[in-house]
Parts: sequence; C-alpha cells; structure tokens
Amino acid sequence: MIFETIKKRRSVFPVQYNDEPISKETIELLLEAANWAPTHKKTEPWRFKVLMGESKAKLGLFLSYKYMDTEPNPKQIKTRKLMENPKRAAAVIVICMQRDPKESVPEWEEVAATAMAVQNMWLCCSEMGIGCYWSSPGLIKYMDEFFDLKAGEKCLGFFYIGHYDDEIPEGVRGPISEKVEWID
Repeated sequence: MIFETIKKRRSVFPVQYNDEPISKETIELLLEAANWAPTHKKTEPWRFKVLMGESKAKLGLFLSYKYMDTEPNPKQIKTRKLMENPKRAAAVIVICMQRDPKESVPEWEEVAATAMAVQNMWLCCSEMGIGCYWSSPGLIKYMDEFFDLKAGEKCLGFFYIGHYDDEIPEGVRGPISEKVEWID
C-alpha cells in the first residue's frame, strides 16, 4: 500500500552509501516516475541533469572551490563534505525548474510541481531500497557557472542516490491532530 511507502521514506545521506552502482535503467525509471507529478496547466517544469562517473567529482570540486571563494570563513569540514558527497553517490540528479515562458501559473506552483516530481522519485527509491537525499545548499545559485542552464531554468538542488547497508531508523511525526483545524 502506498501509505506504508510514504511512511518509510527517509533521507539517506551520501556518507551512508556503499559502492554498489545503480543502473541507468533504474535511474530512468525514477525519472519516469518524476515525469508523472501533478502539474498545473501541464507546464511540466521539472528538468534533471544526471551526473555519473567523473562528472560527480567535477561537481564536488566546483562546489568546494565556490564555497571557499564565497565564504568569508570557510570551514574545512564543510569544504570536504561538498567535495566528497557527490563522489559517494552512485549518481547525482540535479533538480532544476524550467519557468513557463508564458508565466501561465505562479512560479511557486512550478517549484511545487518540481518538488512533487522529486517526491515521486523519493518514494520509488524507498520502495526499491535505494537511499536518497535532496540537498539544496546556498551554492545552487551559482550552478549557471557549472551547467549551461536555459533562460528561465533554475537549479533547486541535488538528489543524491546510492545503495546503503545500514538499517534506517523509523520516522517520527507529531500527531496530525495538532496540525489540523476542522471548520464547519
């Protein structure tokens, strides 16, 4: 049942990934699931760039150097994490949103549609036992220096994916009754 998959969805971080590869076919399946997200006026704003192999290391270098160039007091541990996380992942799916040139819907709706596309991938990863994590560091505002982004295309983060060995803890949520107001 989908409800159980939703409840078991977790962030599994790159440091937890093992070296087992993920096939291109599996990544294509995740992207196809993303493609079925809800989209107002069918703008389908989600765009993805899949990094595998050496391109992951290049991303890590870019992020770590950009961090050191833009941060007044860069921390060595953060610099190392920015460099290593992409290499630890079996793949990094760069999450982008393509703004509808007609602006037929508010931008927040296109960001929300893109987030729902990512949620579809996340739920599929949970179902398949693949770890994943959406990272959106402040450095994403510089991604037009790394990628050739189209006019109106904006990077929203990185979706790290990889296999893992450790047991993932159960999630905890406060009661929904504290978050809902019923109005008659």
